[in-house]
Amino acid sequence: MRVTFRTVRAIAPGLLSCLVGVLVAIAIAANVDGLPMLTAAVILGLVLGNVTGIRQYAGTVLKPGLDFAARTVMRAGIVLLGLQLSLGDVAGLGVAGIGAVIGLVILAFALIWLLGRLFRLPHDESLLIASGYSICGASAIGAMSAVTRTPAGRAAAPVALVTLCGTLSIFVLPLLAVPLGLSDPQLGWWAGAGVHDVGQVVATAGSAGTAALAVAVVVKLTRVVMLAPMTAVVSLAARRNPALLAAEARGTDASGSRPAIVPLFVLGFLAAVLLRTSGWLPEAALETAAGAQHVLLGAALVALGSQVKIGRLLTTQSRYLALGLLAWIVIGGLALLLALLLA
Repeated sequence: MRVTFRTVRAIAPGLLSCLVGVLVAIAIAANVDGLPMLTAAVILGLVLGNVTGIRQYAGTVLKPGLDFAARTVMRAGIVLLGLQLSLGDVAGLGVAGIGAVIGLVILAFALIWLLGRLFRLPHDESLLIASGYSICGASAIGAMSAVTRTPAGRAAAPVALVTLCGTLSIFVLPLLAVPLGLSDPQLGWWAGAGVHDVGQVVATAGSAGTAALAVAVVVKLTRVVMLAPMTAVVSLAARRNPALLAAEARGTDASGSRPAIVPLFVLGFLAAVLLRTSGWLPEAALETAAGAQHVLLGAALVALGSQVKIGRLLTTQSRYLALGLLAWIVIGGLALLLALLLA
């Protein structure tokens, strides 16, 4: 996109509203136990896009900036997400553990995508929901939407669903761990393998203490590493059969250019992972990058949340809600099985 004064002036109001939303989300998360900032950001976006007296601005004055945040800002946040991942931490799971997590991601992705098709969702939206639940929540949806060329408005419902179910996990998993007789490491495996966003994993496993949290974070970050190969596979499929994804996403014919095999921002994500693994960056730089990543993803989620129309989701899009809850059960059940076998 060519940057001009007119462009900056157009996106400024919406982008500023997203940044204000992030600041409010940070304050809310700091005062509400168990509520991650990114979840609070989606909730504020829902308010922006659904409350009478505010929502008309989200569709007019704020729209250019909200679209910019949902697309470009989201991609920048995904790149910085790579700086949270060290391949050395992943290697600590061992060959069996890594293989099990990879198998879980692939199986969950395939099952949830098939469920989406059974619910008669378009291919691209089925892929968004599958990637969000199986890999890393809203970040994976943002990455996959770039590959499938799904407009931000159509990516909003998958983001809302994955945020809703991830938030439910924060309370449901620790509650079920007691009657299931799970040890702290088992709860850590369950949370890391079955909960969606990193912040939600931390909130879920953190309630059981450091032993559960340490396992959960490593398992979760191993799933995040799968973001690059999974988007590459889908991109290859889209290049071989553009009508499968791009035409549905745009609502037009499939005459557009083919997507890159690996989008540029995904390559940036991989470069960030390698940079973190190298150990060259000082701790202060990593902490700064982590803060920036939270702000960028938070701004993007405010924007995506503003495009969810709750009334429509509960009525004409009720099958999305049913699919989201069923997908949550699928990934949770597979993750629990993994926890019982490996922890």
